[in-house]
Order: sequence, then C-alpha cells, then structure tokens
Amino acid sequence: MAGGASLGRDFGWLWAAYAAGTLGTWVAFNALPLLAITVLHKGSAEVAALAAVGAAVGAAVALPLGPWVEFRLKRPVMIAMDLVRCAAMLSVAAAYALDRLGFVQLLVVSVVVSAADITFGAASGACLKALVPAQGRLVAQARLESTTWTATVLGPPLGGALVTLLGPVATVLVDALSYLLSAAGIRAIKGREPRPARKEGSGMRAGAARRKGAGMRAGDLLEGWRHILAQPVLRPLFLNSVLVNGLIMATAPLLAVLMLGPLGFAPWQYGLAFAVPCIGGLIGSRLSRPLVARYGRHRVLRTSGVLRACWPVGLALVHPGVTGLVLVMAVELALITCAAVFTPVLAAHRLDLTPTDRVARTLTAWSVTAKASLAALTALWGLLAAAVGPRAAIGLAGVLLLATPLLLPREEARATANVDTCK
Repeated sequence: MAGGASLGRDFGWLWAAYAAGTLGTWVAFNALPLLAITVLHKGSAEVAALAAVGAAVGAAVALPLGPWVEFRLKRPVMIAMDLVRCAAMLSVAAAYALDRLGFVQLLVVSVVVSAADITFGAASGACLKALVPAQGRLVAQARLESTTWTATVLGPPLGGALVTLLGPVATVLVDALSYLLSAAGIRAIKGREPRPARKEGSGMRAGAARRKGAGMRAGDLLEGWRHILAQPVLRPLFLNSVLVNGLIMATAPLLAVLMLGPLGFAPWQYGLAFAVPCIGGLIGSRLSRPLVARYGRHRVLRTSGVLRACWPVGLALVHPGVTGLVLVMAVELALITCAAVFTPVLAAHRLDLTPTDRVARTLTAWSVTAKASLAALTALWGLLAAAVGPRAAIGLAGVLLLATPLLLPREEARATANVDTCK
C-alpha cells in the first residue's frame, strides 16, 4: 500500500478526531501546572506532585477499565472518554471564573484526564485495528505519529500566545473544545461496529463463565500483561519501550533545571531547543513505511531502537552559549527522528501480534506500566540529582540507555497473521 493511499473515510474521521484532541492537548500543554503557579501561587513541590499524582493515580484508576472496554463497543467508549475529559477541563474554567479554583480540584482533574487518556487510547487502538486492514496499519500509525509531532510543534506556541492575550484559562477552554471535536469525529464514523464477544473454553470453565455472565473477572485485570509477557516478540519490545521512554522523560526536568539555572539559558532559548527538533518527528514518521518496505519490520525496529538510545548521553555535555544550544538541538533532533521511525512500526506490530479480543487490555497494561514507570523513574532521578547534581544524573541515564538495545527482540515474529483473530 502506498504511503499516500486512502485508508477509507472511516479512518479519515478517526484521524481527524485524533488530530483535534492531540492539538488541543498540546495547546494546553502544562495548563494545569501553569494555573497552579500563576493563580494558586503553588511552589515546585506542589507542581511536581500535580504531575506525579495525576500520572500514577490515573494509571491505577484506568487499570480495571481495560477489561471493561474490551467487551464493549469501542466508539461509544471513546466518545464517553472525550466527554469526560471535556467536562473535567470545563470544570476548571468554571471554577476559575467563579474564583473557586483550588489545588485539590486540579489534582482530581489531572487524575480523571490521565485515566480517560489511557482508556481512550486502549479503545482507539482496538477501533483502528477493526477499521484498517493489516497491510494498512503501518501507514495509519505513521500518519498518527506525524500528527502528534505536528501538534507538538504548533501547539505550545499557540498556547503561549493564547495565554498572553486571553489569560491562563484560555488554553483550558481550547482543550475542552478539542475533545468535543474529537467526539464529533468519532460519531461521524459510519462503519458498523460488531459487538465484542468473550471467547470461552469448554466444559466446567465455560459453564462457570455463562453463570457469571459478561461481568469482569479478576483474571481480566492481568490478561494484558499475560499476553505481553508470553509473546516472545512483544515482551522485549515492551520492556525496552518502557525503560527507554522512562529514562528519557525522567531527565527532562533535570535538563530544564540545568539549562535555566546554572547554564543561564533564557526561557525562549530553552523552548527553541526542544521545538525545532520536533521536525525530526515529521521526518521519522514519513520514513517509517518506506524503510519497512525496503528492509522489513524486524530490521527497522532493531536499528531505530538502537539508534534512539545512542543520543541522550550527549545531553550531559551541554554547556553555556550558542554551541551548547546547538548541541541540545542536534541531540534532540537525532533522538526524535529515530524515535519517530520506531514508534509507528512498534504500534502497528503490536496490533498485528495481539488478538482482537485482547487489544484493549494489552494497550491498557502497556500504558499503565509506562505511566507508573515514568512516575517512579522521575522521582528516583530527582533524588539522584539532589545527591550528585543534574548533569551527573543525566549522564547516568544516558549510559543506562546505551544498554537498552539488549532488550530488543533478536528474532523476527513468525506467523503474525495467525494471531489476528478479527477476520
């Protein structure tokens, strides 16, 4: 399938919904911490708690929702999660307008939005698998990845301009509107969605399941992890992805402290250092499909997985001045380009290797683990930076990242088509 081939009108609506929600999220990037700082006058400890609690508790709340999503129609779930997120953000705007905004409300909204994000992502992955045939999934994932990086480039500057012109709650309202647009896009999908059915065994197990009905079982909570850890290709990809993303993101606050503090970079220089390299996301996502067509998924996953782990250690060498700024931009550009090749290939491969009746639970387990690991690693690296300094902590994370390619799968998946039970 050519990179420009149509994937159908229904995927077009799903893509439009994703674009609306993603752009709104990036326009409102750091909106809640900004309100905590500028309106509630909270310090760094409260702002850090807002980010950590939202991710960790939101992941815990989302955990039982994976099995719940699995055996329900996915599009109504996605619309419901959009409306939940919209209502949560509107509650912030309403409280601000009434001068009743409080830190506890921001914490609750952060948790609700985080849980809804995970649940929406699990349902949307299952929806994409149903809408797009196997040969088109890499193209679809590459388009979503390209959209993510476009929103990453455009969103924060637009958000900053809105805050400057209209005040700190303006981006919150844009985010709420984006969820309404996303829900409208999903509602416009016309294809009939088959009702998911739980597959049962025979004998006593099947009889017990019928007596229990369609309710959630205790084992359903762990089914996503069981599938991931039992799958010889998904297991190393899962461990690699969680560790790499966690180590990269855990050092982001430390790099901000280092650049904006001792190294004396201005805020606009810091923003430029991370905005310009996002162009690499557009480049990498565009390259993923032709690279797979030429070299195969396994080789592209391994190569891009190795390359994306090689660059972050260079951030420990950041220094004042123009050359230091260029160094950060070059490292981030290389890292983001390689990651943008890796991510859509991984996402398509993950869908192909996951049976239709386990997609929601698998994606939920993946997201919950990623968010929980990120929260833990961020806290750990914060303590490490307090002990040895931010530069040393960034360097240690970079050295550890150099070992993560050992977790990548060494053998190519076989009989992938046999795993897909949606036919």
